[in-house]
Amino acid sequence: MYWDSTIIILIPAIIFSLIAQLMVKSAFSKYSKERNSRGLTGADAARAILDSNGLTNVRIERISGSLTDHFDPRANVIRLSDDVYGSATVAAVGVAAHEAGHAVQYATGYAPIKLRNAIIPVTRFGSSLSTPLVLLGIIFSWDFLITAGILLFCAVVLFQAVTLPVEFDASGRAIRSLRSAHFLEDDELNDAKKVLTAAAMTYVAAMVSALLSLVRLLVISGRRRR
Repeated sequence: MYWDSTIIILIPAIIFSLIAQLMVKSAFSKYSKERNSRGLTGADAARAILDSNGLTNVRIERISGSLTDHFDPRANVIRLSDDVYGSATVAAVGVAAHEAGHAVQYATGYAPIKLRNAIIPVTRFGSSLSTPLVLLGIIFSWDFLITAGILLFCAVVLFQAVTLPVEFDASGRAIRSLRSAHFLEDDELNDAKKVLTAAAMTYVAAMVSALLSLVRLLVISGRRRR
């Protein structure tokens, strides 16, 4: 009961996350039905943006699934989902341009993305070990384990905090590139913004979830020490 009672702290984050997921799926679905006036596919848009930034070495591949689009810096490849790669829709072009924005971030040494990469190893440990460490600390009355678990989870919060500017910047680069190259008409550009804004809300929700999870660990720790 002691542990379970703190679950209530996470309820706002769970609700926010569900709403954010519904928003992005709804926006993507809506604007995936809107064909862009130039007939550009997602792959076309990404390739053009990459080439205009001198990133001819970055490959573009098709990947299965929906909203599975991402840039893999280790393989130097943008992977676009079936709904984006060969689709000439406003949503497809917006999403593809966003992933091209990530590739440009890496190429230009964008500081937040460097920081995010640097803390990824600690974040992986933090996300999987923080709660078990706190639980073990409570069970065996070892305060140092509780402290270690909380500190590890702070890395997760930092990762989510750094992810926000990375994602917003990639979307900003995408919209600027689409506007300057006249890939989309003004009304289409506004619709692409709606898709990217909805997608950004999922990262905001992840940040809120991380913060409330940290609050939960702190509450558990405070109760234990009292």
